[in-house]
Amino acid sequence: MPRDPDRLAYITQTTLSVDDTAAIVAILRERFPAIRGPRKEDICYATTNRQAAVKAIAARCDRVIVVGAPNSSNSLRLVEVAERAGCPKALLVQSAADIPWEQFHGIKTLGVTAGASAPERLVTGIVDAFRARFATEIEHVVTREENIGFNVPRELRSPGAP
Repeated sequence: MPRDPDRLAYITQTTLSVDDTAAIVAILRERFPAIRGPRKEDICYATTNRQAAVKAIAARCDRVIVVGAPNSSNSLRLVEVAERAGCPKALLVQSAADIPWEQFHGIKTLGVTAGASAPERLVTGIVDAFRARFATEIEHVVTREENIGFNVPRELRSPGAP
């Protein structure tokens, strides 16, 4: 037990599973009602949005491909989220060259998503590789539009720029 349970706070890693984080925070709040959390949501909006999108499609997919690096925390979470949400098998690949094609024969529905830092050209390359090998029909599933912009810090702006 902490020395002063009325003076506790928590933060989270920005690429954690949203569901895991919510469960942990609920337990902390139950055990320590006075615990304080971040003033703003501290899980990256891109991570949150991608996990929600994967949850929306996973149960109807025979496979999900997550495009990302093997050391990318948010990409690894997307694989976990897809399988927890009902997809029988999710795979992390960095590019079309990494796809184990034998695992895709006979499937009807494939979901494709990407970690927050994966370049769009890698996703396009994977989609194109599937189009070259299988009859495909593309359906874009949008769960949230991302229209957040980040301003260049004032110190780095050109003189006279807003």
